[in-house]
Amino acid sequence: MSESASRSREVLRGLLKSQYVWGVVAIVLLLAVNLAKDPGYLAVTVGSSGHLVGNVIDILRAAAPIMMIAVGMCLVVATGGIDLSVGSVMVVAGAVSMEFLSAAPDTLGSAFAALGLVVVVSAALGAVNGVLVSVVGLQPFISTLVIMLAGRGLAKVITGGQNTTASNEAFRWIANGYVLGLPVVFLLALLIVIAVGLLVRRSALGLMLEAIGMDAKAARLAGVNRRALLFTVYIVGGVLAGIAGVFATASVMTVDVSRTGYQLELDAILAVVIGGTSLAGGKFNVTGAVVGAILIATLDKTVVFLGISSSATPAFKAIVIVALCLLQSERVRRVFRQRRARTARPAQREVVAA
Repeated sequence: MSESASRSREVLRGLLKSQYVWGVVAIVLLLAVNLAKDPGYLAVTVGSSGHLVGNVIDILRAAAPIMMIAVGMCLVVATGGIDLSVGSVMVVAGAVSMEFLSAAPDTLGSAFAALGLVVVVSAALGAVNGVLVSVVGLQPFISTLVIMLAGRGLAKVITGGQNTTASNEAFRWIANGYVLGLPVVFLLALLIVIAVGLLVRRSALGLMLEAIGMDAKAARLAGVNRRALLFTVYIVGGVLAGIAGVFATASVMTVDVSRTGYQLELDAILAVVIGGTSLAGGKFNVTGAVVGAILIATLDKTVVFLGISSSATPAFKAIVIVALCLLQSERVRRVFRQRRARTARPAQREVVAA
């Protein structure tokens, strides 16, 4: 019995050392708060159209674009970089797709052509970041900041500064459709995340990315092609941001050049940090980035559900994120363990004395 309890404690201790576990705990706590306000908050029912409906389904749908940019950001951060341009790439992707579809017939072929155009344009923007970082040698913060500022301006040039609306049922289905009762947008995001995760963890690619982030000079001496990898990572990040832009605009078939993707680069960075990836580079966790993305979506929905003022929303989100980061901190947990040990010693001495 004691051995079983000891093994259970070891398993629990190992779980608590996984930083993204605290993200899962935070999601559960947020859902519990919502459940306390409305006992039916987690109810999932079958709607009149035969699809699953409920707050949980809405959270999964909202998490899809954040998952895309968070996974791309995770790979970039693993190399010791940062990508501040993902929000602007999203709006450029939305602008390109809506402008194309507004002049194209409402056919499946047009939807595929719009998707292909989005991938090409977002990959080109990611390639610009990659060239500036890997070839020119600019700091990732500066180079991606340039694209961040230029991207939204480019979107305004593409749309003429106006919000563009289009009509294409196949394209709309990407964000609003269902498969087996679940949102297509979430299933697509999940499939892409699984594919990226398998690619970086079932091959040497993940190890090479971590090597670059830990010590670029040592990685180069070991034969790692740093320039090519950085170039590829920023292209992948750009493509994933472009797909996120499709997810964000296809739901309403409108691109808002001022709001689409606005400040989502901050959500991506938060999701990566929540998932346990260090901004210093090196070790990264794709699963943790997904957990962080779902937490951000849950937090956004909770803010709306609780009726928190829009002016107080950033403060509320900051409090939750800071509390979570403190729980993740090994130093903070060590302080609590030391205090618990000091409290336990007098009790042990009293038992021995008795």
